[in-house]
Amino acid sequence: MDEKELIERAGGPVTRGRLVRDLEALGVGAGDTVMVHTRMSAIGYVVGGPQTVIDALRDAVGADGTLMAYCGWNDAPPYDLAEWPPAWREAARAEWPAYDPLLSEADRGNGRVPEALRHQPGAVRSRHPDASFVAVGPAAHPLMDDHPWDDPHGPDSPLARLAGAGGRVLLLGAPLDTLTLLHHAEALAEAPGKRFVAYEQPVTVGGRRVWRRFRDVDTENRGVPYGRVVPEGVWPFTVIAQDMLAAGIGRTGRVAAAPCHLFEAADVVRFGVEWIESRMGGAAGGA
Repeated sequence: MDEKELIERAGGPVTRGRLVRDLEALGVGAGDTVMVHTRMSAIGYVVGGPQTVIDALRDAVGADGTLMAYCGWNDAPPYDLAEWPPAWREAARAEWPAYDPLLSEADRGNGRVPEALRHQPGAVRSRHPDASFVAVGPAAHPLMDDHPWDDPHGPDSPLARLAGAGGRVLLLGAPLDTLTLLHHAEALAEAPGKRFVAYEQPVTVGGRRVWRRFRDVDTENRGVPYGRVVPEGVWPFTVIAQDMLAAGIGRTGRVAAAPCHLFEAADVVRFGVEWIESRMGGAAGGA
């Protein structure tokens, strides 16, 4: 879609002021802690690009609010590195740069906003190489510090802290399947056949580059076996989020041209755990 089409779709160029007004109308308010998922093309032609979106979001939450996003690591070693031919694997391991919260690029698959957000003055990025998050604002350190190495989507993760602190999640033009907070629900839920992945990635410990082994729910390949209740080819989070909206959880509106959803993080976690356990045969209450 070219610039003219984007402008026409939004009924004009999308400015910082327009974004702030629409965000406030949706329910984003001063003092909020908000995790945002953004699809820039859905918004329209944004004057100034991702920086304008970030500025508008920070205007909406104010000086006492905090903005958070999922980063990941664009150049992380693949999970199947151990299966590479030995010569390839050893050559890569010998010189693969350690994850650096300040320098390592955010996963491009998460859009342009997380990469821009991590460059903001005062931004704090979590230490986990594969599941890193970034936050800007007064709650940044409480959300990001000492991100657990193992089970990085589980208890005491940035996601858990977001829910515990009364945080919110904003899908700003992003589809329902991007609701990363549901990985926290997967980590908590008791579900038979839950799948985990173990992998190694390089980090810096005591000033030295070391390869550390990590363990997590298999977030890439349906860590919960949803096959009996979610059709093949449909990402489970879409189904869970649709059911959540049908149950009256979350607000829906538009910011410029973008269809948006605003959720209370604690509601998402509670609904997600109950949804998974009720359909997958797990015990009630979470783990």
